[in-house]
This record gives sequence, C-alpha cells and structure tokens, in this order.
Amino acid sequence: MTRAVAVIDGEHYAPVVRDAIAGLPYEVVGAWLAGGTEKLRGGDDYGVPLLADLEDGFADAAVVVDLSDEPVLGPRERFRLASRALAAGLRYEGADFRFEPPRYAPFPLPSVAVIGTGKRVGKTAVTGHVARLLAQDRDVIVVSMGRGGPAEPELAAVQPTLASLLDLSRAGHHAASDYLETAALTGVVTVGCRRAGGGLAGGVVMSNVPAGAALAAERDPDVVVFDGSGAAIPPVETDARILVSGRGHDPTAYLNPYRVLVSDLVMLVGGGDVSAIRAVKDVNVLTADLRLRPVTPLHGRRVAVFTTGPAATDGLDADIVSVSRNLANRPLLSEDLARTDADVYLVEIKAAAIDLVAEAALKRGAEVVFAENEVLCDGFDQAILGLLPARAHA
Repeated sequence: MTRAVAVIDGEHYAPVVRDAIAGLPYEVVGAWLAGGTEKLRGGDDYGVPLLADLEDGFADAAVVVDLSDEPVLGPRERFRLASRALAAGLRYEGADFRFEPPRYAPFPLPSVAVIGTGKRVGKTAVTGHVARLLAQDRDVIVVSMGRGGPAEPELAAVQPTLASLLDLSRAGHHAASDYLETAALTGVVTVGCRRAGGGLAGGVVMSNVPAGAALAAERDPDVVVFDGSGAAIPPVETDARILVSGRGHDPTAYLNPYRVLVSDLVMLVGGGDVSAIRAVKDVNVLTADLRLRPVTPLHGRRVAVFTTGPAATDGLDADIVSVSRNLANRPLLSEDLARTDADVYLVEIKAAAIDLVAEAALKRGAEVVFAENEVLCDGFDQAILGLLPARAHA
C-alpha cells in the first residue's frame, strides 16, 4: 500500500481526524500538526505518530494528504506546503486538489538550467549571459524550449544572420524562436525544442526537450545550458538551476516556492523581496537590471527601438526617434511601424522582430541592428561558475 504523511490541524477534534486517517486508501506513517488549538484537549490520539516536522516523514512516503482547512492553512500556506512536498518528489493532495511533482529525465553531462516565474522576466537574457561566460573556456551547447520551437529538435551550429532569419521567416518558420536568438547573439551552438502546456509547478504536457538533450549530448560538450519557457521547466535533470523572476512577479506566490526550492540561485530582475525568498530556502539571491545593447555600434544615427518590454534604452549612442514596446502585439506593432521614420531599426530577436520589423526596415531602406538585453548584476559571473560540478572546470 502507498505510504502517506497527513497534514492535520487543531481546529478538528482528534476523533474526527483519526477516522479520516483510517479511511484513507494509504498507509499513513505519520501526521504533522500544522497549527490550531481550539479542538485540542491534550494527549490527543490520531492513531499515527505525530511528526515534529513535515519533512520528517518524507523519506517513508510517496504522498502528502492535506486534512487541514482554514483558518490554520490558507491558500498561500497550502501552496507553500505543496511546494515542499513536490520538491521532495511527493504528490500533494486534499479534498478537491492533487498536485504531481514534475518528472525530469536523467542527463549525463554537466548542465545548468535557467528557469523563470513567467514570460518576459529576462530569462533568455540570463541564458545568453550564462552561455557567453561559460563559452570563454568551454564547449557549450544551449538547449532552448519554446512554444514556437521546431517539431523535431533543430541544431543551430552556424550563427544566424539577418539574411538567414529572413529566409526562415519567408519559408513560414518562426524566425525569432529563443534558440535562434541565443545563437545569433552569443555565437554558441543551440538546439531548438518545443513544448505545449505548462503546469502550476512548471511541468509540461508535451515536449521534445529530452530528444533535444540527446542531440546535444551526441556532440559531447563540456556543459549544456537548458533554457526554460515562460514558467515551464525543461523536463531534464540538471546539476543546477537558476530561477529568474521579473517585475510584477512574486516568486513566493502559488507554486513558485517549488521553483525556489529546486533552484540553486535566484535572480530578481528589477528588484524584489530577498528576505521572502530566503524564508522559503537559504539560497543565493541576486538582484539585476537589464540594459538594451546593440550588437554593432549605432554611431549616433537616427534609431527606432523595438522591444517586448521595459529594457532601458538610456546609454545608447544614438538619436532615439521612437520606441515601440509592442513586438508581441502585432496590431499595435503594425501601427508603430507605419509611423516609424529612422535610419536604423534596433530590434530584439523576439516575436514579430523578423517577419514584421525587419521586413518593414528593408522596404524603407533602413538598417536592422539586433539588440540584446545586457544583464547588469554584481557577482553574477562568480555565482554561475560556483554552480558547476568540478568536472566542468577541467
């Protein structure tokens, strides 16, 4: 019989809890009292041993059953408990909910995953920074997972150019997928993969990332960097994970504590509550900002900027004539393009960057310059290197 740990509270009389535990389809190895004193009389018998800490029963169980209720445990507290159970590989369930821990395929090579609390948090910028740093003295491959990735894992062994991306777009392909962006901006070999669906804890409904990981492993690199997609986690076991959270995101809400618990470094882009994260896990937390940086000099020319978010444009050596943050909103982007009059279109390689912005620039005789989001973070490089297993330093 499957073994379980029960979460109980003192707002229920012990005989009620005892009968509920006895009626479960599990062998309950222990119960953890989450709080509450109203119905406690002292020396209460629950029919199973009481645990000092919830984790004390994890080694002997496969599921945590929540028999508690308001006011002892509200939704936020329950999500926190669920995160702890899932991070330990246990299922977490209650009266009308059931959370399964995401499953990760084994991977034989040194590896780091960059994951996020959602879309547009700076995750791909962090992946690019990690890849560029490690590639200084290592053979690096990036495996990117995206909602617009190829049907079969696709290797980008040659650094994409504007011309090659335009060719892809004109052939009906998504020419601004994350793996192409990373390859174009870093020069590192990348593998493009796809996924569909995203669970509250980062699981995916469908993904070809394991096949992409196998393709990367065939090249026997020194280290593989896995790039997540939105809040979805690449379904591959890695040596370390970096969690990126951006403005407007709460890395301690819902099942985000799970993401914190399975990560070895947390980066808050735009700032955040460091103490709240460390209350979940004693983990290294860094704060960072992003700054738009052109891959080629602008030399003071008249420039129109196209981005998906709030990346700072100050410091650009250019006469900025317009800024559009609508790369991910095609109707508004089309309106912005109709008003654009510039010598250079500075564009992130995202969303409609190629099929709309680059095409419009070429029609008007303007130059297209790619922009990357530079990660500004003290101590980040040292933190990255500290995540790698010893064999990756050889």
